[in-house]
Amino acid sequence: MTEFLLLVAGFLGGAVNSLAGGGSFIVFPALLFAGVPPVIANASNTYAALPGYVSGTAGYWKDVVRYKDRLLVWSVVSLLFGYIGAELLLVVSDETFSRIVPWLMLFAILLFAFGARLNAFIRAHAGEMRGAKAAGAVLLLAFLAAVCVYGGFFNAGLGILLLAFLATAGLTDIHAMNGLKLWISALVAIVAVMRFAIGGSIDWYHGSIALVGVTIGGYLAARFAHLIPSALIRAGVIVYGAGMTAYFFWVAYV
Repeated sequence: MTEFLLLVAGFLGGAVNSLAGGGSFIVFPALLFAGVPPVIANASNTYAALPGYVSGTAGYWKDVVRYKDRLLVWSVVSLLFGYIGAELLLVVSDETFSRIVPWLMLFAILLFAFGARLNAFIRAHAGEMRGAKAAGAVLLLAFLAAVCVYGGFFNAGLGILLLAFLATAGLTDIHAMNGLKLWISALVAIVAVMRFAIGGSIDWYHGSIALVGVTIGGYLAARFAHLIPSALIRAGVIVYGAGMTAYFFWVAYV
């Protein structure tokens, strides 16, 4: 029954990722409820999400390569600081991470709920925020580095933060932004999964069940996306994520 429920959670998470984003709010708690320890559940969630990032990047590749002049630098920063985020996760105990998780979930669900407004604000003020060319370039890379550390440490909400970074960098083409978001997410996930694997911090059994569900759910949702209102899915994810956040606060602090 545990395996079946985890497969269903993966399927729902993959479908939600395709339709509106936020699949980690389903898969990560499901891994915890399956009895996977918090740190390993978080690492396994990143592993389960990885195929979706890679396949999504392939689909957007023509849009991604239009920014090949920035791709190398952004890729190096993504790999380096994604690794640092993964390394930070591995030095945190399960007890400490259990107390951090509610705050990370709260941050991620707020990003999910208000990410569109955040990106619109950043896009409107991107020129001011970039400032002088040299200083602006350094600040942009620092922004990306911080986002990748977060992504290596905790996967939920990474996409929203990356869209905010890309808006700050001056991008406006949503297809290119989605492609680059997935490319960077894939690099962060790849280096994080490699580090987690070396550290023995992935539950390959439960994580692979979730991965199969995520892959199938993502594919089918993409095929039938036109039949499901994305606004309804987003609302459901927000309500579910808020409920999970409240539950984790209760477990950690009550």
